[in-house]
Amino acid sequence: MTKKVKNPASKLVIGLAFSCITVILNSGIANQISLAKSTNSQKCDLFVYVTDIDSQGLNVRSGASTSNTILGQIPINETVQVIGAVGNWVQITNASDGFKGTGWVFVPKLGLTTRGYGTNGVDLYASTSKQSQKVRRIPANTAVKLLGCQRDWAQVEYQGVKGWLVKEDQCGAALTSCS
Repeated sequence: MTKKVKNPASKLVIGLAFSCITVILNSGIANQISLAKSTNSQKCDLFVYVTDIDSQGLNVRSGASTSNTILGQIPINETVQVIGAVGNWVQITNASDGFKGTGWVFVPKLGLTTRGYGTNGVDLYASTSKQSQKVRRIPANTAVKLLGCQRDWAQVEYQGVKGWLVKEDQCGAALTSCS
């Protein structure tokens, strides 16, 4: 005959463990942990604008995945500060309108424009160094496709050419000239 031992402390610990696991799975923290382990995250510091034409605005999420909770929206043409990047997602803060706080957005829904007013354009570099090869010249006041970021450099694409745009050549405001 076996005897069952009733230990309330053990039951409490097991219950708490299951509760914690449930919270981690349901909140998307598990996705963020596995994403952080599987990809290189980049620190960034640049301003860009929302290009998403959805009438509800650009979804801001709790993590770098569409499976994460939507925290709010940011209307088209509003400026946001990008502070980090993982894959095709960037972490944003300081939206000029709409969502207040910090969250994650899908990179293809953001853009920026070149500066270079009164010049023959700006240089697109092969890497995040002004000493790297110049791969293209982009006209002033030209919208470019944002691909990612590293520190204050923006990785962009213009007419099929990918490269890096230095901070002083970036304009993160959709409706002004940044001059």
